[in-house]
Amino acid sequence: MRPERLTLERLATPIGEALVVTDEAGRLRAFNWRDYEARMLAWIGRHYPKTPLAEGRCAGPVRQALLAYFAGDASALDGVAWVASGTPFQLKVWETLCTIPRGETLSYAQLAERIGRPTAVRAVGLANGANPISLVVPCHRVIGADGSLTGYGGGLPRKRWLLAHEGASFKEQMAA
Repeated sequence: MRPERLTLERLATPIGEALVVTDEAGRLRAFNWRDYEARMLAWIGRHYPKTPLAEGRCAGPVRQALLAYFAGDASALDGVAWVASGTPFQLKVWETLCTIPRGETLSYAQLAERIGRPTAVRAVGLANGANPISLVVPCHRVIGADGSLTGYGGGLPRKRWLLAHEGASFKEQMAA
């Protein structure tokens, strides 16, 4: 169901300004970082072409959960209502990402196994990268098969911060 209107809030966090988009029902529709604003706005334009987007304060429960998360309550994002537009495969990947507990990680292969598509590792990686609600749909919890940090749309420094904030273990890459 297409939302009637969307609200965009710019929210200061310890790892940069976040862009938070909610609908009139209080559900999160998009989340990204200020340095990727053009990409997020293009995504919104493709998926919600006739829905007005105005800057303002995002839905109270979403805003409070994000503020609490960045203030130290890593469990604050549990239960945030979200809606994302994607293919059935992408939605399955994103829903499965939400089952990865805080403080834990999975590899792309493990995620592919969890969705019942063990040979679809690359497709899982693409779906992970297309996630429009990073953080709440925790694509940052997916790491390389060897335990090292791999790509994250918000950048590896943010991924490192988010995983450490949630108490997850990961292997630091050595400088070349």
